[in-house]
Order: sequence, then C-alpha cells, then structure tokens
Amino acid sequence: MDRRTFLITSSASVAAMAMPGALWAQNTKTVFRWVPQADLTLLDPMFTTAAITQGHAQLVFDTLYGLDAQYQPHPQMAAGHVVENEGLLWKITLRDGLQFHDGSPVRAQDVIASLNRWAKRDLMGRSLMQATESLSALDDKTVQFTLKQPFPLILNALGRQSGNMACIMPEALANTPDNVAVKQMIGSGPFKFIADQWVSGSRVVYEKFEAYQPRKDDFAPVFTAGPKIAHVDQVRWNIIPDRATAIAALQANEVDGVEMIDSDFLPVLHNDPAIKLVKRSLPTIGVMRFNHLHAPFNNPEIRRAVLSVVNQTDYMTAMNGADFPEYWSDKCGVFVPDSPMASDAGLEKLTGKRDLDKARQQIKDAGYNGETVVLLDPADFPTWHAAALVTADLFKKLGFNVDVQTMDWGTAVQRRNSQEPTSNGGWSVAFTGNTGPNNLDPAGHLAMRGNGKQAWFGWPTSEKLEQLRLDWFNASDLAEQQKICRDIQLQVFEDVPYIPLGATYPVSALRKEWEDFQPQISLFYTVRKT
Repeated sequence: MDRRTFLITSSASVAAMAMPGALWAQNTKTVFRWVPQADLTLLDPMFTTAAITQGHAQLVFDTLYGLDAQYQPHPQMAAGHVVENEGLLWKITLRDGLQFHDGSPVRAQDVIASLNRWAKRDLMGRSLMQATESLSALDDKTVQFTLKQPFPLILNALGRQSGNMACIMPEALANTPDNVAVKQMIGSGPFKFIADQWVSGSRVVYEKFEAYQPRKDDFAPVFTAGPKIAHVDQVRWNIIPDRATAIAALQANEVDGVEMIDSDFLPVLHNDPAIKLVKRSLPTIGVMRFNHLHAPFNNPEIRRAVLSVVNQTDYMTAMNGADFPEYWSDKCGVFVPDSPMASDAGLEKLTGKRDLDKARQQIKDAGYNGETVVLLDPADFPTWHAAALVTADLFKKLGFNVDVQTMDWGTAVQRRNSQEPTSNGGWSVAFTGNTGPNNLDPAGHLAMRGNGKQAWFGWPTSEKLEQLRLDWFNASDLAEQQKICRDIQLQVFEDVPYIPLGATYPVSALRKEWEDFQPQISLFYTVRKT
C-alpha cells in the first residue's frame, strides 16, 4: 500500500468523527458542504488580506463593481456611472433594491464610509484616494468622486476582489477604526453569516439572503460580474485541518468540496469517478527573494547572474511533482500566464540556455568575495522547502558559500523581517509565493515594488519600477496598460528584485453532481447541484 492510499484509507474511519454533529441532522434545505483551506479566525475583509477571510467576504458582502473572466469591471451594486469634466468627476448611482442583512437600505453614505475605511488598508485604494479631492453623497443613491487628477482605473479599484476587498458595509460598522477588526457581519451579499452557529475550528454557516435581488444582466455570472444567483439554501464550511481526513470525507459523500488538494492526493482523486478536480485560474507564483541590503545580493550583477541559471522546470517539478504538469507552468514571468497583463517580454532571461560556467564567472567578476549566503529553509512547508533545496544545490555549483538554515515556516516569516546582516541573525535568500489576484497587475503585486525600506521584505530600490507602476495607474486604456506591464517585466529582469520560480495552480475537488463552480476564487452563488 503506497503512502497516498494509506493516508486516504486510514483516515476514512475518523472522517465521521471530524464532522460537526449538524452534518448528520435531517435537513430538507439544499446545503453545500465545503472544507476551506484553513480555519476562519478573522471576519473583516478590510482588516486582513487572508485568503480565507476574502472567501468568507464573497458570501456576505458585495462591491460596487465586479470583474469578468478577463478581469474587466462591470457594475454590480452600481446601476452605472457618468464621467464629466475630462475624467475628474465621477458619479456612481446605486441600483434599486439593495439592502443589508438587517433590513436597512444601502445608501450612498454607507458606500462613502466603507470606501474611506478600505482605502486606508488597500494599496490600490490608497492610490485612488491620493488622486481624490473629495468623496461625497449627492443623495442617498449617488456617490460622487471629485478627482485632483484623472484616475482611469477607478472602476478596477472599486471592483477589487483581492488585497483588501472594497466591500460595502453599513456606515456604523465602516466607521470602525481601520486598525480594529469589525466583528459584526452585516453585508448586502447573497448569503448571511449566521453568527450563533460559528464555531471556530469546527464550522461556519451561511444562509441564503432571501431579500437579495440579483442584477438582471443578459449575460451569465462570471467571476464577480453579472447576476449573483444563490442556488443553495445554505453553505456550510467544515473545518478539517488534516487533508487526508478531508478527502476521506469527500469520497464518503460527507462533504461536497475540498478547497485545497495537495499533490500527494491528485492521483487518488483523479481516478475517482465520483470526484472532479477543478484547476483554479489564478496561481501562486513562487518567489526567490533576495535581501538587497547586504552582500552579496545588494549587487545587481550577482542577482542577474543567478537569474540566468534558474530553471523553472527544476523548481516546478521539485515543488509539485512531475505527474500532473497541467497544474503548473514553467514559463512564468511577472504576471499570471495568459492573463491580460502577461507578456513574453524578456522571458528568454528565464527560458534561454542555462550556462553555469558563464554565471560562475560573472559572479566572480562582479566582486563576490566569499560572503556567507544564508538560505532560509522552512522544512515544514513542503513547497518552499523543495525550493530551498534546489537553490542550495544551484548556489553551491555557482561557488557561493551557502549556509542553509532550517526552521519552521512561522520562524522563517519572522526571520525574513530582519534587516540585520547575516552575521547578526539576518538572511540572504528567502522563499514565498505571490498569491492569486495579486499577480494580475501592478496594483497589489508586492514582489515587484522598488520602494526601498518601505517595500516587501528584501527591500529593493528601483525608481524605474516605482515610476512604471505609477504610469500604469494613469494609463488611459488596456493597450497602454499592457505596454507598461511589458516594460515592468523587462525592468524586473534588469533589477531582479526577485526571481519568479513558476506558477502553481491550486486544485480543488468537488463531488461530480456539483457544477458551475467559479475557478478564479471560491465563490458560492453560482454553484448548483445537477
């Protein structure tokens, strides 16, 4: 019996014990039973960027605009908008029938309070507010942006589903200080959060909001655009931390879907006729992150030499296995492959011939003087542990004095915040992932920022990258945005703030009878039972 089979079969007997007692109750309601990737501990999607909280928010809250499959904005809570004064005046009208879960109507005043709070936490929201002279309510249904300068991406910002979601909540809740998490969940989305059934570490329950009025667009719902029509009466999250136990419950028809499937279990589920695998369309892009403050990687020539020999195929097979290459991409630049901002600009830097001898000489010519290279190796996180081992082997071949320091993931996350030299507890190279929608464009892409000590850990400085990011915000149309993103990718390969190691697409698993599950992120208002 191999490891995968053992994990599944040995978990079957305990799967039932892991399920909340309510699962066994007779219920005439249509219930979608879901195992999320983690426990839900924070409820406020403006307070945290945690993916589990963003998934929760998609049920409870709504946004003024939604995004289609090409990540272009469409009215959602908004009926529409008008633009005047050469792009400096935007009037957004709310559609009829909007109400919160407590029965109160959604007003322009709620929108203003919500957007003001959101903009204090979200990178793109902050950029929007920096361009805004005033945000006001003309009446209960009309919101007006008066801008100091044009901000062509205003609708994209208001439709953001990543980072800190631009969700609309009642004014009283939105007036909560941005550094304090909102605990009362009153939204206007298609499902209500049932607070008295929330048991941290066990279950989360959402009930269909009967008063919700979907849009009447003539196109089918896609991602967060179009009509949000709830086809189930209840969505129940069952918190099962052990993956094998969760999969055993899925195979036993005790849950309907599991959000995150590890590569170990793909062969088992791939051959199960009762299960279908769903490849998510927004991958995690692996990141080799350099410390730009200290030698040797404060030297761009040395970073470029490393870039010239990184082989994404080696990393992807080590991190994901070779059996299911359809779930990863080894031709990945700065943005999600095949998404609107992706391009092949400069990609030969990652896909061309790898020449170790040439790179070794470049490192020597650049002045490498035997400085210790400290690699942070999170041994309990298989993906980044594999990346660390591949890198350690590569660096030794390049002539670096490598010190692999093994630790748990939590320690690595804390350690990477240190700006000290390696001799005083610092680090040289760390590994992480840029997740989901954050890889779609420059707005929330932390890895490509070049704002020095204010940047993501590693603290690269690049005035050119920062200027290109600002240019993207001010781009007048999609073609100009795409051109700027080509320039951004070329500049990333020049400055090397990080090296993309490839794109890994998360995989979810559902019982075969469920369909219309959106692949971008976990949404529950389209899923239905055949």
